Amino acid sequence: MDKFIVNIIHRPEMVPEYAEKVTGHGKEEDLGRKALLTESLDIFKFQQETAHKNGLKTTIQMTYASLFNDEAVALAKADHEKYGDEIALSLLGLPCTEFREKYKTKDFCIWMFSMEDKKSIVDDVFGKFHEKFGFYPESTGSYYMDADLTNYIKATYPTVKCAVATCWEEGPKAYHTCNNSWYTFMDGGPWAPWIPSKQNTHAPAANEAEDSGVVAIPHLSRDLLACYDGNGSNFGTHPQNVLRGMIYDTKTWEYPYLYNLIDQYRSLEKYNNGYAYNMMFVGPGWLNKMGRWEQPYELLKKSYEDGMKYYGDLKKEGKLTDMTMAEFADYYRQKKTYTEPECALWRDILYGSDKQLFWYCDPFMRACVNMDQGGAIVDLRPYAAKLEWPVGIGTKHVTDASYPFLIQEKYRAGYFTHYAGEGTVRSAKLKHNGEEVDLCLCRTKAHFSQEGNTRILTLDPVDIEFYDLTVKLQTIVSFEEGSSAIKIERKILEMSDPNAEVELNEYIVACYGTTEYSEDMLGITLSTKKGDEVETLDYEYKCREMEKADADEVRAVIPQIETAVSMSTNAEGAVGYVKEGYAFSPMFTLGYNSKIKDKEVVATWLKLEKAN
Repeated sequence: MDKFIVNIIHRPEMVPEYAEKVTGHGKEEDLGRKALLTESLDIFKFQQETAHKNGLKTTIQMTYASLFNDEAVALAKADHEKYGDEIALSLLGLPCTEFREKYKTKDFCIWMFSMEDKKSIVDDVFGKFHEKFGFYPESTGSYYMDADLTNYIKATYPTVKCAVATCWEEGPKAYHTCNNSWYTFMDGGPWAPWIPSKQNTHAPAANEAEDSGVVAIPHLSRDLLACYDGNGSNFGTHPQNVLRGMIYDTKTWEYPYLYNLIDQYRSLEKYNNGYAYNMMFVGPGWLNKMGRWEQPYELLKKSYEDGMKYYGDLKKEGKLTDMTMAEFADYYRQKKTYTEPECALWRDILYGSDKQLFWYCDPFMRACVNMDQGGAIVDLRPYAAKLEWPVGIGTKHVTDASYPFLIQEKYRAGYFTHYAGEGTVRSAKLKHNGEEVDLCLCRTKAHFSQEGNTRILTLDPVDIEFYDLTVKLQTIVSFEEGSSAIKIERKILEMSDPNAEVELNEYIVACYGTTEYSEDMLGITLSTKKGDEVETLDYEYKCREMEKADADEVRAVIPQIETAVSMSTNAEGAVGYVKEGYAFSPMFTLGYNSKIKDKEVVATWLKLEKAN
């Protein structure tokens, strides 16, 4: 049965995370102040009542602070009995008098503590939960949960089967928009539910041996185009996010974008074997009466009521199934296999453009194809490496939990560079009589299909005009499940001169990193291979090039992220090449040059592997 599933998660956040600075209006907030606790509990009650009024069940994620409040505990028990709500446990909402006195810190992001403190805090919170409810939770979560933390929780509290585990694209873009006032980076993860690997939370498990034992869900369902191009904090199926993005009519207080966003998530069942997912997760801090946001409380309240009503109406129409987190974890385990990908052909619903992005995620990669750039790959994360990346105090990554990229157009320019060199992108160039056109300049549209275990993106043909020749070219991008490879075919459908021949240059420009700032490329090895003959080039920023006729493969090994990326082609007589960059443009390039004629097809494969 086709399903659109929603998780509605509420947490009795007794002390809103930003209380000290914002609701206190510049004064130090008393975290035990009765008025603050009462208001937060009242907002939680309102959220619960609004969901139940619309016939929806919720997951109540108890916070550490709420476990010290008898009324919050009683409310959770009552709603569990009456409505079937799940009583779960959040690792958000740690700040309270009891926590501060014990840990002597203002930190509250569980993944940023030392491993020793993570274990201690988890044991405290889970122990307190058991004391209040007599059982351990089946669900937990945070904005991000690193692999070491998840593995510890699953080993120590095996009842846990579901967790909120990342916040999609909360990296440098969000960091800049908050005026660099908080230091958390978690780019590069899935946008939809997945089974995290034991090695890295972002990278889905490829098999049972890698399975962390939990089903992960994202913290908020984001707009997969607006969030990627801009600050994700404004574009999610969280009504107050939409208000923060000022995406509403100030006179009528209407926000069609919110409903369009939910509907676009509903439409993803077309690309995922009849399954689509959405979540709504709003802490009480977003709905307080102290003027936290630009909007009045009445608008904050209305937006929440309207959002819940939209989900409730979909349920009444038989178009939506509401589940608790634990119920969803069981459903997901039955529905999905380890290697089954998550796909999203996403269109612009905010700015009114024709832009399309295609997102693909499986245990070996996360990739983004941009139809405004002729089907270029503009984001690529090599999950095949299952890179172990400890996070928190005492590790090399105190604040940066992101999964490294090979391609990222926002942090490494992409095709449209300002001065010199090239940005990261996977594209192709056509050359004829000294003229050259990059397909990044050819806007197009895509159509999704599936043949067996292969997901296929067929792009509308584009016309490429040279001085004395017009070429009609079509691109087909294929993702074969479990292969860790992306196949790209270029078909010449028509030429103004049927006897002409053009040069096709298939290439990838790549590097590695998690932010805009370049990393040290020393240690990377580039190579060409033909049969047993392998020639290598050690990256030294010397702008060198190397090529080989009829190369079986061109390859780069990036030991810093334990990743190998390679290209191969079926083009006859193709010349494989590699290029190293230089300090001003520290990338590397892999590619193939070949000839292509009317009605011919050239296929190229880009493959990702773990490099030991």
